[in-house]
Amino acid sequence: MREPVSPVTPGPAGATDPPAASGSGSASGSGSGGIFSPPYLAATLTFTVVMFLTGFAALAVVPTLPTAARDLDGVSLFPVVAGCFVAAGLFGGVLGGHWADRSGARRPLALGMVLSVLTLLVSASSVSVWQLAAGRFVDGLAAGLVAVSVTTAVGQAYPEHLRPRMLALLSAGWVLPSLLGPPLAGLVVQWWSWRAVFYGLAALTALPAVALVLVLRRPAPHPAAKGAGEVPAERPPLVVAALLSTGAALGQYGASAWDPRHLAAVAAGVVLLVVLAPRLLPRGTWRGARGLPVTVLLRGLTSGTYFAVEALVPLMLITERRVDAVLVGAAFTASAVLWAAASWVQGRVLQHVARHRLVTAGALVMAAAVALAVAGCSGGAPPVTAAAAMPLSAVGMGLLDPCVTVLSLKHSPPHRQGHTTSALQTNMNLGQVVVLALASAVLNACLAAGAGPLGGYRAAFALLLLPPLLVAALAVRARGD
Repeated sequence: MREPVSPVTPGPAGATDPPAASGSGSASGSGSGGIFSPPYLAATLTFTVVMFLTGFAALAVVPTLPTAARDLDGVSLFPVVAGCFVAAGLFGGVLGGHWADRSGARRPLALGMVLSVLTLLVSASSVSVWQLAAGRFVDGLAAGLVAVSVTTAVGQAYPEHLRPRMLALLSAGWVLPSLLGPPLAGLVVQWWSWRAVFYGLAALTALPAVALVLVLRRPAPHPAAKGAGEVPAERPPLVVAALLSTGAALGQYGASAWDPRHLAAVAAGVVLLVVLAPRLLPRGTWRGARGLPVTVLLRGLTSGTYFAVEALVPLMLITERRVDAVLVGAAFTASAVLWAAASWVQGRVLQHVARHRLVTAGALVMAAAVALAVAGCSGGAPPVTAAAAMPLSAVGMGLLDPCVTVLSLKHSPPHRQGHTTSALQTNMNLGQVVVLALASAVLNACLAAGAGPLGGYRAAFALLLLPPLLVAALAVRARGD
C-alpha cells in the first residue's frame, strides 16, 4: 500500500496556512520556502524516514508469507494471512484519523510504529498459521494508524502549495525499499529462515519507534489552535469500524474454500460491509457527490483497480503464460520506480495543472494499462504485453493518487482532516477487497463455464476497465475551485 504518511513533528503554527487559490500546487501566497526549508526540515526528514521503514517492512514481508504459511501447514488459510492485514487497516485508519483530529498526528503515529515492532516479533515467533494471521492483523492495525497519521500530518504541517511536493517525496520513499526489500527477503529466506526476515525487520524498525516515543513525551512546540467556530470531532465510530474489519476478514476467510461454512462467512461479510461501510464514509460517497465524497470514491476505485492488476497479472503470467519469475519481479520493480517518477512529475513539472485534470489523465493511463492486460491474455500476444500493464498502471497511480489526496484535504476543514484521511484509507481498503473479489468471481465463473483460464483472465481484466473509466468521468466533480 503506497499510501503517503505524515510527520511526527507538526510544522509551524499547526499547519493551517491559507491554501493556494488554484488548488493546483501553485507557489503563490506563501513565502515559507520549500519542504526542506528550516520551518519544515525536521518534519520532512521524520516523515521520509518513517515512510522508508514502513515501505521496506511491507515489501520485504510480501515474498516471505507464502513460505511461512507452508512451513506452518497453513497454505489453505493463506488468504486469511494475506487479507487480514487489509481488514485490520480499516479499523486502524478510523482510529488513527479521529485520534489525530483530537490531539494531533504524533501520538497515533508513534503508537503505530511501536505496534509495527511488536507485530513483527509476534509473526517471527509463530508456532501456527493462526498466530501468523494474528501478527498480520495487528500489523494491519499499525499500518492503518501510520498511513492516516502521516497523511493527516502533511495537511497539518504544510501549506497547500507544498503538499503535492511532500506527497511526491513520500511516494519516492518507496523506491529503494521496492528495489531492495523483496530480493533481500528472498535471499534471507533461501539461505536462512523466514523467521529471520521478521526478526531483522523488527530490529530495523525499533530504533525509530523508540525515537518517536521520546518525541511524544515532549510537548508540541506550536500546538494547533482551533479556529473560531470550529467544533471538536465527534466520538469515533470504533464499534462500526471494528465490525467492518470483521466483515472484511470474514470475506477473506470465506474465500479460502467453497463449502457451506465458508460460503456463510462470505455472506456475513458482505452484509456487514454493505450495512456498515456508509457510516464511515462521507455522505454521498457511493453516488459520487461533488467535493469530498467523490474524492473518497475515486480513492477506492483507483486503488482497487491497481491492486487487482498487481495481484492477477503476475498470477496469470506465472501459471498460464509460463513467464519466468525474474520478469515478474522486474515488473514489480519498474512499477515502484515509475509510480515515484510520475508522482514527482505531478508535484514538480505539472504543479500548475488543475489537480482534477491530472486525476482524469492518470485514470485514462490506468485504463490503457488494463487494456494491455486484456490483450496479453491472447495466446498470440507476447507475455510482455500483459507484464507491461503493471508499470503502466503505476504511472497512472503516481499521477492521480497524490492529486486525490490534495483535493480531499482542500475540501476538508482543518479540524476534520484526520476524519477525511481515515475515510480515504477506509475506502482504499474497501476498494482493494471489493474490486479484487469481483474480478476473482468473474474469473472463477468463466472457469466453471469452461471458458478456459486465459478466457477467464480476459473477462476479469475487462471488468477492471470499468473503474478507471468511471474515475475519468467523475474527476471533474472533485475540482477544487
